[in-house]
Amino acid sequence: MEKATFGAGCFWHVEADFFKVKGVKKTIVGYMGGTIKNPTYEDVCTNKTRYIEVVQAEFDPKLVSYEKLLETFWKIHNPTSFDKQGFDIGTQYKSVIFYHNEKQKDTAMKSKIKHEKDFKKQIVTEIRKASKFYKAEEYHQKYLEKRGLSTCKV
Repeated sequence: MEKATFGAGCFWHVEADFFKVKGVKKTIVGYMGGTIKNPTYEDVCTNKTRYIEVVQAEFDPKLVSYEKLLETFWKIHNPTSFDKQGFDIGTQYKSVIFYHNEKQKDTAMKSKIKHEKDFKKQIVTEIRKASKFYKAEEYHQKYLEKRGLSTCKV
């Protein structure tokens, strides 16, 4: 099993979209990239902690490639929108790929270059080394599934 971590807006819909990918065995929503220990959702929403809402996916590389996960990432959000996805505005909604090893870093960079042509505006997605992951509060885990919803997109 390997890990992949992505920030692509509100983590509720990102988690739901990645969980549908064959080969993804587990998804956890949480926070990464910030400055304080043990952040809460309320802390993250202040836009002062630098944390980003992320989904950490555990996947079987025999069943799904990291490249396929990146293809999903580019499709489920607007990577040209800076700190904003739809009606969600704030630093926690940054478009970011957190890599867990050098192979993921190289693959993510190549994927970003490949997808630049798909958008009229420049991609603002950051590619950063994964840092400490803090699991979000339990009520955020599988949020849409718990409510019988398939999406929260407008």
